[in-house]
Amino acid sequence: MKSIFKTLFLLLIGFSSYGQRFSEADRLPDYDRVRKGVLENGMTYYLYSSDVVKNAASFYIIQNVGSVLENDDQQGLAHFLEHMAFNGTEHFEGKGILNTLQKHGVVFGKEINAYTSFDETVYNMDKVPMNKPGLLDTCLLVLHDWSNYLLLTDEEIDAERGVIREEWRTRQSGGMRVWEKLLPNSHNDSKYAVRLPIGKMDVVNNFKYKALRDFYHDWYRTDLQAIAVVGDIDIDAVEKKIKEKFSKIPAVKNPRKRFLVDIPGNEGLRYKMAMDKEVATSRISFQIRHPRPAKDETYGDFRTGILEGMATSMISARMREISQKPDSPFLYAGVWYGKMTRTSNALSLSVSPKPGKQHEAFEMAVKELNRAVKFGYTQSELERSKANYISSYETMLKKLDDISHRQVIGWIKRNYLDNEVISDPAKEYEALKQVFETLKPEDLHATIKRLYIKDNRSLSVTGVDGRKNLDEATARKMLAKAESGEGLVAYTENMAGKTLMDGLEVKPGTVVSVEKNDKIGSTTFKLSNGVKVHHKFVDKQKNSVKLSAVSFGGTSLLPVSDLPSASMTINTANFSGLGEYNATDLKKVLAGKRASAGVSLGGLNESAWGSAVTKDVETMLQLLHLRFVKPRFAKEGYEVLKSNLSNYLTRKAGDVNMQKGDSLTVALYGPNHPRRRIFDEGYIKDISFDRMKEIYSERFADASDFEFFIIGDVKEEALKPLLAKYVASLPTKGTEEMWKDNSSEWLSDRIERDIYLKMENPKATVRTQFKNKVKYNLQNRTMMRALGDILRLRYTEAIREKEGGTYGARVSASLGQRPKQIAYLSVSFDCDPEKVDRLKEIVVEEIEKIKNGEIKQEDIDKTTANYLKERKDAKNNNSYEMSVLKNYFREGYDMNDPKNFEDIVASVTAKNLQKFTKKLLKGADSYEIVFRPKAKEVQ
Repeated sequence: MKSIFKTLFLLLIGFSSYGQRFSEADRLPDYDRVRKGVLENGMTYYLYSSDVVKNAASFYIIQNVGSVLENDDQQGLAHFLEHMAFNGTEHFEGKGILNTLQKHGVVFGKEINAYTSFDETVYNMDKVPMNKPGLLDTCLLVLHDWSNYLLLTDEEIDAERGVIREEWRTRQSGGMRVWEKLLPNSHNDSKYAVRLPIGKMDVVNNFKYKALRDFYHDWYRTDLQAIAVVGDIDIDAVEKKIKEKFSKIPAVKNPRKRFLVDIPGNEGLRYKMAMDKEVATSRISFQIRHPRPAKDETYGDFRTGILEGMATSMISARMREISQKPDSPFLYAGVWYGKMTRTSNALSLSVSPKPGKQHEAFEMAVKELNRAVKFGYTQSELERSKANYISSYETMLKKLDDISHRQVIGWIKRNYLDNEVISDPAKEYEALKQVFETLKPEDLHATIKRLYIKDNRSLSVTGVDGRKNLDEATARKMLAKAESGEGLVAYTENMAGKTLMDGLEVKPGTVVSVEKNDKIGSTTFKLSNGVKVHHKFVDKQKNSVKLSAVSFGGTSLLPVSDLPSASMTINTANFSGLGEYNATDLKKVLAGKRASAGVSLGGLNESAWGSAVTKDVETMLQLLHLRFVKPRFAKEGYEVLKSNLSNYLTRKAGDVNMQKGDSLTVALYGPNHPRRRIFDEGYIKDISFDRMKEIYSERFADASDFEFFIIGDVKEEALKPLLAKYVASLPTKGTEEMWKDNSSEWLSDRIERDIYLKMENPKATVRTQFKNKVKYNLQNRTMMRALGDILRLRYTEAIREKEGGTYGARVSASLGQRPKQIAYLSVSFDCDPEKVDRLKEIVVEEIEKIKNGEIKQEDIDKTTANYLKERKDAKNNNSYEMSVLKNYFREGYDMNDPKNFEDIVASVTAKNLQKFTKKLLKGADSYEIVFRPKAKEVQ
């Protein structure tokens, strides 16, 4: 199960004096909970039983087929074919797959989806209810049809061309265009460089039907397919069904060879710099390619992977330490080693320079990388990394029954596509301890030296027009100097013996009373400082504990002049560290701990949060205590934050989407609204370091009216003394606060405007919103949500499918409770500028249909089925119990009472929805803003 933990701990990635000993040539034991088989026609299948989501299962088909297999006249057809799988199969004509599943509450886009990459195409149906008669067989039939029985009718193919065009249009950005320009450099002009999955639009627009069908018949075949079923299933029964149904699919005779694309080697360094008018910040990527092993399955492979991960993550930690200093030339720099393509791995260095600091940033980053290559690592770094690994594995072993469907599918995909073994986690943990028994810093030093080779290098620079960009000659000189070791000294640190609570003596309080609530199964502790803590033991996810606390007030109590400072108060504290430690040392002190805690400052409240595994609940509460009584505000942390803000402004200047956001704000509130300010240089100048410290103290130094909630796998008897020590000791003054209503009104009750922006690829964006006063209650909140979800179904059919007008219309429908009870209905989408007027008409037409009672019962059934399914799924998670507690004690209702959910969902009828929509639209304020491309100036 190397793949499990490699995924979860990419930034950490290494056997005991007892137990079985392993040799490096031995194969890692398979995890027997995953059943794998191969049918006579070559199809592979995987099965995994888990009740992490009760009465639900996920169904996948993994096609070992991607865009690299396309011929020149097929560019984009692998992705096009993915779309066509939802447009008619032998047993599900038209939108039959979607309609069949959605009536059971499974949502397209969220739980029914697919993706196409360079080397694979994967389809999924997630968390499908298994307590519905026949639905298991239906999902297997869908996989069966996806394997070999797509209809690919002329009409559906032509209808989908427009959808693909709009997907391409939506995804076009400066960053995407730069990536396309740099891909030939990093992938050495291999086929990967000219096979982007989205393809070429001239091919999408004009390909002959036969070209798509040829690609389908060449590559969608049983020997290149795996199906996977994960969830609350009877493995033996499902295996029997699979053998009966899928064995009948014929194997292709004389199949085309499924070739792999190699990236050819190159001597020394390849260099490429690319720019785009919509990209205003730089990024530098330095890579060294290595051959990727055909298999990853032995203890030796496991040990190698652990060492590679540890060696690179330690360098990243050093770079993170540099980035947290004000004079750092980069905002971020990191190193990792892993998969690049099917046949290549890469040692990768990624650098995000501060504006105007490309040269300095790259020079410092390659120096830090070469410091490790020349001198290696310290024993203290090794011990921290080992502690993190041990803690991570111990946590995972306790939570194996809580592994999500998608995590399991991740193991399966890597096993099928990349030959990574799915190993027994307990055996893997024993192997880890055996590695650590003899692991020395010298082993990691040898690892990084092995990875840092002279050939197969590429340097890809995202340049900025008008700036001094990193050129090839200078980059080569910097690399040569760093590799010579000139000016380099070994890394050192001194963290021995330090603990989180150094410099603070906690004076415990007491638990004054304990009150049980049998209705929701909770316990309320009243503490000596007046604070209340509501607790519920729940172990739906074992070894997991969550904390939440809230107090009314927030920034609504501050004058407008303080709002810039307030908006950056928490960020400054986080950049500064906590207690006795700066941000870098805090991470080191917490090595081996699986706990975190923080605070946030909102418009109407201030809040706190925490998370921990069971053994580290005390650490979570210590962190929480420090957030209240010993926050850290350091000038150094503030300067680092200002550098980040400056970079954000630079990036914003070239980002069209950010310009749209600012333009929308000005259109609605005017250019100088004190509470709706544009984030610009003037905003940053109004941030005061001293005032931030004062604001933090005003909001968090007094815990009087904070209400705490703790749920998870921690028993009352273990929690009680910790609450007395770390929460009852928080300072309180007996004060209670309430938020103020500082609502901002639009300039007008009806706003219509076209805004023209410069953009490299013509794309219009339509944003429409209606708002009105609506009484807040659970009934109206559900009706509002249903209106939005039904409109999303209607727009998918009318705008995406029938018109081919957009990749997807986004609909948001919400009912606010505080500070005012107001409902908002928002619709937005990207499209061809020539189609704006017609698509705007459709937006209004569909809303009017609902207002006039033209509502399909089928849409209501899909929507309400999804709500009931979501609630059942939610009850499988600890987080649901947090919502139960907070709604019971803060909002005054019981989520588990059917009258507060199931009965309301049942009341979502066409008549009631029509009535609600009429009320919402009557006298509603609205805006319709269209962002259009500004005509390019004639050169």
